[in-house]
Amino acid sequence: MPPAFAAIPLVLVGTGLRPEELFALERHDVDLEVGVLSVERVYSQRVLKEPKKSSRQRRRVPLRARVVEALRAVPPRLDTPLLFAGTRGGHIDDNKWRWRVWTPALRAAGIEHRRIYDCRHTFASWAIAGGVQLFYLARIMGTSVAQIDATYGHLLPDSEEYLRGLLDDFDTRDEESAQCSGNG
Repeated sequence: MPPAFAAIPLVLVGTGLRPEELFALERHDVDLEVGVLSVERVYSQRVLKEPKKSSRQRRRVPLRARVVEALRAVPPRLDTPLLFAGTRGGHIDDNKWRWRVWTPALRAAGIEHRRIYDCRHTFASWAIAGGVQLFYLARIMGTSVAQIDATYGHLLPDSEEYLRGLLDDFDTRDEESAQCSGNG
């Protein structure tokens, strides 16, 4: 993958952004020192669109260390405010990019073809495996808890056993806290 685009898969898998959100990001939307990016617009079907004020799509997304590192390695361009830009400095046409960059990169890496949108699913799957609560996952991904549950609910740990373990752990901590304070 060309160096200018090498961070794209890492950012998508590390944030859960939709490709049309990533391709609309401007450098000022990303704060690497704080470790957050702001989704303020999308670039879809060759049109830059602003989300509605009440839209879940407009949000702040925390950046894990791997994503910050990948973004720091993106070669800076002076001809565009875009974080990831096309050859001439404009927005990346996602359809052309898929066939000119994404598909050849997968082929070269010996990876079976998959959609770029599947990076979003990978993020969600890994976040659930990592214990991220569905409420927070929905906020990060700019969707609803119901949609997250409908799409990824099958990945949740066995709910009865999982919840019992969480509650037992809480009870143990609560008892230990009471004993330490002399209220046991």
